[in-house]
Amino acid sequence: MTKRDLYDELLRQARGLLAGEHDPVANAANLAALIWYTLPDLNWAGFYFVKGDELVLGPFQGRPACVRIAIGSGVCGTAVARARTIVVPDVHEFAGHIACDAASNSELVVPLSARERIVGVLDLDSPLTSRFDDEDAAGVETLARAWIEASDNI
Repeated sequence: MTKRDLYDELLRQARGLLAGEHDPVANAANLAALIWYTLPDLNWAGFYFVKGDELVLGPFQGRPACVRIAIGSGVCGTAVARARTIVVPDVHEFAGHIACDAASNSELVVPLSARERIVGVLDLDSPLTSRFDDEDAAGVETLARAWIEASDNI
């Protein structure tokens, strides 16, 4: 199975899982679990939501995580400040990286945009360096859009 095939199948499963449910927290919880159990070589998959000038931890799979991250700080906060997906091959080379889990070596963060504003991020970490690439970014962006489309009041 190619990476594209994997993401196409993951999107199909995500749409089925999210169908008929509109609660953003319930949908985030199920999507984080689906990603965690489907994508290889992850040690964290989850959501952070914008609350004022910071990101607050949402549903996730993996080890306990940082609860609050200032917008503009770390990979997640930087993705919100820049309003774009960030792929980090080696988090130890990312200025201002926040080490919530010392086992993480690479990261992919996709901003969640709804009604022309960033409402949070979908964050994936891996213990492998260079785990994520542009194909992963595109695949996770489609999953993020599926979550936005399924969820109300975000």
